[in-house]
Amino acid sequence: MLKSTIPFANIRFFDDVPTVSRLEMRFTKFLRQLRDRRETERLIEAKVEGGSDETLDLFPSGLSSEDKMRIANRAVNYVDRLDAATGMQHLKADDRKALRRLKDGVTVSRVPTEHDADVLAATLHEEMPWMGPATEHIWHALRKSVREDLPGFQFAPLLLLGPPGIGKSHWARRLGKLLEVPTTVVEATGEPASFALIGSQRGWGNAGPGKIMETILREKCASPVMVVDEVEKAGGVNSEKGLRFSLTDALLPLLERMTASTWQCPYFRVQFDLSWVGWILTANSLHGLPEPLLSRCPPLELAQVSKQHLIGFAQRLGKVHDLPDEAIATIEEIIRSCRGDIGVPSLRTVKRMIERAEIAYVRPLLH
Repeated sequence: MLKSTIPFANIRFFDDVPTVSRLEMRFTKFLRQLRDRRETERLIEAKVEGGSDETLDLFPSGLSSEDKMRIANRAVNYVDRLDAATGMQHLKADDRKALRRLKDGVTVSRVPTEHDADVLAATLHEEMPWMGPATEHIWHALRKSVREDLPGFQFAPLLLLGPPGIGKSHWARRLGKLLEVPTTVVEATGEPASFALIGSQRGWGNAGPGKIMETILREKCASPVMVVDEVEKAGGVNSEKGLRFSLTDALLPLLERMTASTWQCPYFRVQFDLSWVGWILTANSLHGLPEPLLSRCPPLELAQVSKQHLIGFAQRLGKVHDLPDEAIATIEEIIRSCRGDIGVPSLRTVKRMIERAEIAYVRPLLH
């Protein structure tokens, strides 16, 4: 992957910011030198004109209380203006330290050529062919990013709609790994409010920056893959003042590139460019999803996984886990034998079978 560094936050950093006391010393020294120089020039001029012989020992280099007050005020004003120019004057020291990781910018990634985009999409499709519509969406977006010579890849937000257990989240994680960017999953069922995703303002019990900013600050990468799992089950939180905070409402400005590029974090209260984030939402149904969300990311309908696809998935995953052929063959037979009410096992079930088989084959024998 090619990596480029881009500015990310609407803040400025200054090295070696002087303290008020240091500035007072500098201003005092400057004022004394300035007055001494002017007095020297006056004495020289007076001597040339035949004036009295005054000595340099009489220079009035001392400062009055009024001088000292003016120096102190100027030092304080200078530090205040410098602080205001950072855009972080409202933040505590710990938060400023956290944002200092952004001083040299953050990275975005993209595939070098359209051929590389083809290879990545082919790999993803070979591993999970039933996710074809989603893979095709990513494929075209990656090629477009190369053609437009963007510093990083961008793709329109995805809403993967399909039955549970077909590997929607697994596909998203695999995409992040192939793109060599961090992937963060937000479980909408366990974290109903927007706070887990975007953070919360100070004043709330567990105020913090949220998972998206935590990921970017930790990895120094502006193009992570953010997965919101089972978004249709997201609830909300009501404040004591009757205000409602829902996950889907918090997502809306982040799903449009224009508003995402000037998004203001509710915790840091600073503007960040989140237009490079790759959003993947998963849902088992459209029930409960608001129309504004659906208009920003039209759902991609995905079908149930076939037995043949599951067998291929088990074969590939079994080889990754170094399972012997007989173990993989046993899992294949179990998949083929599923009939009637049991139906086709889910991808999640196949992964558990692989994990249990791995434990069974590497477990030491009891004597």
